[in-house]
Amino acid sequence: MRYLTHNARRALRSCSVAMTCSACVAFALTALTAAAQEWKPSKNIEIIVNSGAGGAGDRAARVPQRLLQGLPGMPSIAVINKPGGGGSVAYTYLAQHEKDAHYLCNLSTGLLTNEIVGVSKLSYRDLTPLNILIREYVAVWTRAESPLASARDVIARLKKDPASLSFGFATAPGNQNHIVIGMLAKAAGIDPKSIKTVIFASGGAGMTAALGGHVDVWVGTTGGALQHMRGSKARVLGVSAAQRQESGLENVPTLREQGIDAEYYAWRGFVAPRGLTPAQVAFWDQAFARIIKSDEWKKELADNGWAEGFISAAEIRKRLDSEFGLLTTMLGDLGLVTRGAKTN
Repeated sequence: MRYLTHNARRALRSCSVAMTCSACVAFALTALTAAAQEWKPSKNIEIIVNSGAGGAGDRAARVPQRLLQGLPGMPSIAVINKPGGGGSVAYTYLAQHEKDAHYLCNLSTGLLTNEIVGVSKLSYRDLTPLNILIREYVAVWTRAESPLASARDVIARLKKDPASLSFGFATAPGNQNHIVIGMLAKAAGIDPKSIKTVIFASGGAGMTAALGGHVDVWVGTTGGALQHMRGSKARVLGVSAAQRQESGLENVPTLREQGIDAEYYAWRGFVAPRGLTPAQVAFWDQAFARIIKSDEWKKELADNGWAEGFISAAEIRKRLDSEFGLLTTMLGDLGLVTRGAKTN
């Protein structure tokens, strides 16, 4: 150093300080990144289901629960059914655990439609949506002994007398199943509100009632229809898909094939309480991304009539905003909004 000029020594000191500051900043950023990746659950995890056992929402929660439980280092995971209020009981319970990523709840269109039709004031904007995992079409079916042989028969009966058939569905007014019922009413040229509907707290209880003849037609997800169709207990009259589905539904015509403009699908995923950190969201994002790559998950898709439709945490809010607007318009057009549609 003693051979350098004064200006040269000053320049070198400035350079050293700058390099030291840069190194400090780089170290700090690295530490923050590492910290953001360090969160992991430290106690039992609750997956809350907004309906009773045995229904579509219950199945769509218990399959991921089993696969998540198999991931290395994952603590115990319990599925807790909290039916009631069209799903509002479960979502309200979830909202009470703000900032706690050990609580998850199944996410479906019901969270949006409950807000739109006025069943609940709780919005998806009050929670932390994590993902959408699957798409699930809606099946219209009856017990095997029913005189109804096709969806055309349903439309003919409705045209003759809207009150001559009762329709069962779960779990809340305005949800995907109710939307398809509204589409059937529109195809028959009648007011959707004139149709006799019975709303059940869970698909399991409702399907049991349909098999027992307590409601004439059940409108629910294809997964529920398949389990009874395979046992020759149910006759599927039509599916709300653009084309025929696989996994045992290849011989079931779509509603559109039968001249009925009723094409719609439900989606299912998971939501967490408000206030999760980026690290907590990232943990669950990575965990769900891992299980949907497994062969067991692909088998479950086929067995339950599910269609793959993964949307990650980074994209989910934009998708829900879009769905909210679409559902508000759709429910209004079908006359299913009874308390005034809300806007996003």
